[in-house]
Amino acid sequence: MSIESAHPTAVAEPDHILLQARDVEFDWSDLPMHWVEGDPFTTHVFNVMHILLPAGEDWFVETFKEALPLIEDEKLRDDVAGFIGQEAMHSHAHSGVLGHLAAKGLDTTPYTDQMNWLFTTLLGPRPLTAGRRENYLVERLALIAAIEHVTAFLGDWVLNARALDTAGVHPTMLDLLRWHGSEEVEHRSVAYDVMRYFDKRESRRLRTQLVATPVLVYLWVRGTRFLMANDPELAHWAPARRRPRLSDFRAAGRRGVLPTSTDLVRRMSRYFRRDYHPSREGSTAQAAAYLASSPAAQAALR
Repeated sequence: MSIESAHPTAVAEPDHILLQARDVEFDWSDLPMHWVEGDPFTTHVFNVMHILLPAGEDWFVETFKEALPLIEDEKLRDDVAGFIGQEAMHSHAHSGVLGHLAAKGLDTTPYTDQMNWLFTTLLGPRPLTAGRRENYLVERLALIAAIEHVTAFLGDWVLNARALDTAGVHPTMLDLLRWHGSEEVEHRSVAYDVMRYFDKRESRRLRTQLVATPVLVYLWVRGTRFLMANDPELAHWAPARRRPRLSDFRAAGRRGVLPTSTDLVRRMSRYFRRDYHPSREGSTAQAAAYLASSPAAQAALR
């Protein structure tokens, strides 16, 4: 995949686009266990998406389906419908990698079962009275808005991470990362706008981000540790070598194959600005340009 295809020249930003789910088709038949060549750590940092996001994105879909009948703004209803379709497709695409990992001897079910419990049981619908039920719904929508801030800037990062083009990343997985990242950029404002539709108070917006970000970081670190510990191709490594360290993350950041700690903190903290709006995270035009040329999208069309 060429650098140019992922980094188009600047064009005018569209005022508004109709969000739509895109059929995609990924062939994992020749994907190696360590699809960032010679770099199990970076591979598994990315692989956390496949064990964390399907349950989370299914939760997004069910929560937004619960909110949709309460939204009277037609434009926002259309955006929510598009968001639901895209997130459902993301969940399906990432779930497809899990079978590939299992075939190579990495059973992810101990982790994915816990994620299913977290999003289905702990954060799922509850039998509450009408007023408390709507408040609980808005609280979950605010949590999703906080998480979508993170996915939006990570989507923007992966579209512009030039080092991934030269780091020996398997082209099919790179396409998955950039296809997903592009759609996260494309629908980056929807969850925030839905939250604001129901509750314009700053207190809930900031409080839920203070909860969501540390939990997301914890789950990502825990997921990386799980994958490194259970990777059968690393069975010959000493236990200490298989244990992820902060120095590994910093080294990957210096190589440009993962975001740096500084960049993560800087971009996460933007959510706390009073003038924050997710439309400033990334470029819709850049995302649309990649989606128009994504090999997986083209394969589905054929």
